[in-house]
Amino acid sequence: MAKVVPGRYTAETEDSFVVFMIGMRINRLWAVHRWLPVFMAMPGMIRELYMNRDLGFKDGHMHFSWRRVCLVQYWDSFEKLEHYARNGQQHLKAWRGFNRKIGTDGSVGIFHETYIIPKGNHEAVYNNMPVFGLAKATSHVPATGRKETASRRLGRDNDPAVPTPPNPVQ
Repeated sequence: MAKVVPGRYTAETEDSFVVFMIGMRINRLWAVHRWLPVFMAMPGMIRELYMNRDLGFKDGHMHFSWRRVCLVQYWDSFEKLEHYARNGQQHLKAWRGFNRKIGTDGSVGIFHETYIIPKGNHEAVYNNMPVFGLAKATSHVPATGRKETASRRLGRDNDPAVPTPPNPVQ
């Protein structure tokens, strides 16, 4: 279990990066023979990425819901992500297998979303959390001073962390 780090922290990076979300949705629950192989292909891809950090993969985490699995990943660049998608041994094998065995039969859906984040256009806060998400993929630093609020982390303003309540009407 990950150790909880007390206090407020943020993610810090001086570089642009890519957030990539990829996942699957079980559309026909009883078609286990269709969706289980898709699900089982994911660990091999993740293992390949963690073992070959020069591919541009920074880190990631998985989320489960009722019929859906989603992996949120952080990458150095879109070019490295695309290179892996088209050349990564585990991904290419899974991609071709999905198209050959499932294609458009509707039993299981797959999706991905790609977000290119320019330098200085991100912010994050983690309060009493293990090192997680973007902070795990980049640097985990205290959210103090210029990093205390979302606006400050984005370099926008100097508003206080906790707004002063308005004077009561008399």
